[in-house]
Amino acid sequence: MPRLFPLIAAIAAISIVGVGLSMTIPLIAVRMEAAGYSASANGWGVSGVATIRVAPAIPTLVRTLGVRRLMLGALALGVASLAGLAFVDNILWWYPIRFGLGASLTLFFVVSEYAVNALAPPEKRGMWIGIYSTSLYLGFALGPAIIGIVGTDGRIGFYAAMALFLLGGAPIIAAGAQIPTFEEKAKQSPFAMISRAPLVMLASLLFGALETGAMGLLPVHALRNGYDAATGALFVSFVAFGNVAFQLPLGLLSDRVDRLKLILAIAVFGLIGALLATALTKHYAIFCALLFVWGGIVGGLYMVGLAMLGARYTGADLASANSAFVMLYASGMMVGPPVLGLTLDASPTYGLFGGVAALFAAYLAICAATRRSSDAAR
Repeated sequence: MPRLFPLIAAIAAISIVGVGLSMTIPLIAVRMEAAGYSASANGWGVSGVATIRVAPAIPTLVRTLGVRRLMLGALALGVASLAGLAFVDNILWWYPIRFGLGASLTLFFVVSEYAVNALAPPEKRGMWIGIYSTSLYLGFALGPAIIGIVGTDGRIGFYAAMALFLLGGAPIIAAGAQIPTFEEKAKQSPFAMISRAPLVMLASLLFGALETGAMGLLPVHALRNGYDAATGALFVSFVAFGNVAFQLPLGLLSDRVDRLKLILAIAVFGLIGALLATALTKHYAIFCALLFVWGGIVGGLYMVGLAMLGARYTGADLASANSAFVMLYASGMMVGPPVLGLTLDASPTYGLFGGVAALFAAYLAICAATRRSSDAAR
C-alpha cells in the first residue's frame, strides 16, 4: 500500500505533462505557419536530438540529485521553455528553446517510467504499465481538445500548457522521497544496455518510427487515396482510440505470458496488419476497424518492452536501461518520417503500409538472426 501514492503520482505526472505536450505541437506549428516558415522547417526533430543527448546522463542525475530535485529542475526547464515559446517572437530562437523543452520532457518520461517500473509489484507490473500507457494516450488525446477550446491565437494556449506542466510536476515532486533511488553506478551505460537487450530495445526504435512516421503520414496517405483531410484525421483518431483501448489488456496479458514471445507476436500481427492495410485502404469501414485493432495492438510494443526491462533490471541498471529505451524511441521518431515518406512517395497506394510492413519484416528478421546466433553459441 505505501507504494500506491508514488505509483499514482508518477502516472498522473506524465499524463498531465502529455496533455501539455500534445497542446504545444499544434501551437508551434500554427505560429511557424503564420511566420511564413515551411512545414519542413517545423523542426520537431530538435526534441529527438535533445532526448538522445540528455537520456544517457539521467542515471547519473538521479543518483546525484535524487528524484525530487531532478524533477524540480525538469519542471523549471519545461515551464521556462514554454514561456520562451510564448514570448520570444524570433522563430530562430525557438530551436534552442525547443531543445530545452525536449530535455525537460525526456527527464519527465524517463523518471516516471523508471518510477512505475521500480514501484510496481512484479506480478502486476504489466497491469501498472498498461495503466500508465492508457493514461498517457488519454492525455495526448485531451491536448488537442483543449486547444479547440482556448484557440491558437495569442499566448493563452501556452499559458494553459505551462499550467498543466506545473500541475503535472506537483505529484511526482511530492512523491519523490518515496521513489526508490540508488547510490551505486549502473554496471552498463545506456549505450551498452542496447547490446544487452537488443530485441527489446529495437522494439522501442520500431515503435518510435511507427508512431511518428506512420501516424504522421496517415492523413497524407488518405489524401492520396481519394479521401479528404477530415477523414485522414479520423483515421489517426481510430489508431489513437485503439491505443487507449488495448494498453491495459495487453499489460494484463504480459503478466501471464512470456513477454518476449508477446513482443514477437505483436510484431507478426503488425506485419500481417500492415499488409492487409495496403489492400483494404479503399474499403472505408473495414479499414477503420483495422486501424483501431492494428494500431492498438502494435502500441503494445513499447509498453511490453518497458515491462520486460522492469522485470530484468533494478536500481541504477533499470534507470540506465530505461534511458536507452527512451533514447531508441527518440531515434525511431527521427528515422520513421523520412523513411516512410520515401515509400509513400514511391507508391501513393501501397507505399505507407508497405514501408511499415518492411520495418516489421526487418525487425522479425533481426529477431530470428539474433536467436539463431544465441542458439549456436550454446
